[in-house]
Amino acid sequence: MDFSLTPAQAEMQNRARQAAQEVKAQAARLNREGRFPQEILERWAQEGFFGISLPRAYGGGGGDYVSYALAQMELAQACPSSALMLHVNHSIVGMGLAQFGTGAQKSRYLPPAAQGEVLTSFALTEPRAGSDPARLQTAASRENDGWVLAGEKNFVTSGPMADFALVAARSDPTGPPHKSISLFLVDLKNTPGIKMGPVEEKMGLVGASSVSLHFDNAPLPPDAVLGEVNNGLKLALGIMDHARVGAAAMAVGIGRAALQEALSYAKSREQFGQPLAQLQSIQFKLADLATDLEAAALLTLKAAWLKDQGQPFGTAAAMAKKFATDAAMAAAQEGLQILGGYGYLKDYPLERFFRDAKAGQIYEGTNEIMRLIIARDLLRGV
Repeated sequence: MDFSLTPAQAEMQNRARQAAQEVKAQAARLNREGRFPQEILERWAQEGFFGISLPRAYGGGGGDYVSYALAQMELAQACPSSALMLHVNHSIVGMGLAQFGTGAQKSRYLPPAAQGEVLTSFALTEPRAGSDPARLQTAASRENDGWVLAGEKNFVTSGPMADFALVAARSDPTGPPHKSISLFLVDLKNTPGIKMGPVEEKMGLVGASSVSLHFDNAPLPPDAVLGEVNNGLKLALGIMDHARVGAAAMAVGIGRAALQEALSYAKSREQFGQPLAQLQSIQFKLADLATDLEAAALLTLKAAWLKDQGQPFGTAAAMAKKFATDAAMAAAQEGLQILGGYGYLKDYPLERFFRDAKAGQIYEGTNEIMRLIIARDLLRGV
């Protein structure tokens, strides 16, 4: 078994590491000020990070998903909010288009998303449909030769800035959940009947603005459907497998950043006549965190590798997402504990990593849902 990176993968990792270091201080400042990281996103777009593994024919880099995971492990260490918005473009909307879109849809929507010229959103969650998307109530009705959307979505990341969104809606009110939902490509800037709610005041990832979207009989053209009509739930679940690998990679990045801050502090801070790093209790914390983050990275890269090989990777993605986001949260929590009172101050980065890491245990399917997926596949013998 060969764990070495290819030259292309190593180059991408190094490029992302350098790009992350260049914006690290800027990202911290923008986070404190609660500002949108426009300049960081523009720089990362110029570097080609938005389309790493998207088709070259549609503006992407044509790389493998391992390269994307490696890049996110670096980028998320500097600005998790920017990494998340990049992730939506690349691994949710971008990969959804690349896998299920028509030629016309790819030509229109994929190049600007892959090149970071626009931001995109994925509108799946509703006030009464979160972990169970089959319960969603947003309706898509046929009208003339097109569709009309009516309903509400919430927790829509990048919503205020996004040019278009992938929206899940019930297109057959009488069919079973798995055969009554479709995915629609919606132009958020030019479609009438769309109202945006206020920006949510979130605990973490404050740069990645989230809003609710209200559809009041918003008209859509007939070619707005992604994939087959009434097959959207299956497509959405497939897209989420990609997204979970990306979420795991971002979590590894946040966890590594938290560990590095804790390690640096432990080396320099003296207590009881010696650096904290000389205390066995601190050493054990650091050792456990480093071990879990290494395991999280390996799980994540395995899931990405399986995807690249065209093998089933849904279970591996769920395992990676669950383990990596839990490891990141532990690293942020224990890192904050090592810093003590300083870790609780906004002058130090641990409190931001703590807030940002928590979201990973919730988005792209909560970790409770990941356990259900893993257990289901175990019982099926998958």
